[in-house]
Amino acid sequence: MKKTALLLPLAFALTACFNTAKDSDAPRATAFHGVFSTSNEPAKQLFGAVKEPSQQAPESFGFYSKGCLAGGVELPETGPTWQAMRLSRNRNWGHPVLVGYIKRLSAKVARVPGWEAMLTGHASHQIGLDADIWMLPPSRLDLTAAERESLSSISTRRARGAYVGENWTRQHMEVLRLAASDPAVARIFVFPGAKVWMCNNATGDRSWLRKIRPWYGHHYHFHVRLSCPDGDRICKDQPPPPSGDGCADAQGWVDRILNPPPPDPDAKPKPPRAPLTLADLPSQCTSVLHSR
Repeated sequence: MKKTALLLPLAFALTACFNTAKDSDAPRATAFHGVFSTSNEPAKQLFGAVKEPSQQAPESFGFYSKGCLAGGVELPETGPTWQAMRLSRNRNWGHPVLVGYIKRLSAKVARVPGWEAMLTGHASHQIGLDADIWMLPPSRLDLTAAERESLSSISTRRARGAYVGENWTRQHMEVLRLAASDPAVARIFVFPGAKVWMCNNATGDRSWLRKIRPWYGHHYHFHVRLSCPDGDRICKDQPPPPSGDGCADAQGWVDRILNPPPPDPDAKPKPPRAPLTLADLPSQCTSVLHSR
């Protein structure tokens, strides 16, 4: 049997401090009540500059796009059924539940005929519970560091995401089904045409389709979001998807792609959103930032 692997360029924007201590020995991050920062620097710059490990117990704080991770753990660069990508970015880290999920999923995907890869990377990966899985099935388990920097995924859409493209296969649906069927998963984002295609082609138990949600982009990869781990009290879950399989909603996305509504002539342009600062994040994030 041909050996397959998941390619994983994991990206977690605000997980700059990583844990090397045993969980039982590491203190928990606590709320900080002093001065956050006088420079008003974007939080991503503050966290991105930190290279030393956080000696704290693993815990996610805040929401997926507005939080941080204490005690992140490293996904090994290469495993029996995965490869981490974009190693120069030092982003193959996450909450232990995410690393465990990737290992479980990669072992299952390795049994899907023709599938070889999973890649990850996204700007909202702040609390260590998000991962992007590439649509590209790689053919080797021994990619060099240089190849992991230069290799790109493949697009699986056409017509701006209204339909799947020539690179889409039934195996992509099987990988997404496996990814969504894990109870740790809260939702998965993929381009609308893929969701509609799966709605039209999935047979048997279709309950996993509820977790597949249409979203902009997401044709070079799909985005997995896990639920907050038990015990992470400051972690904020996203509301669960509406009941049902979500297929009518996905068709609505496709309809709007093919026939966009006319622009509102009275709409005012939205001002650009200011970058998050440390003061915008849960107070525990200051403890994470300064823990050594």
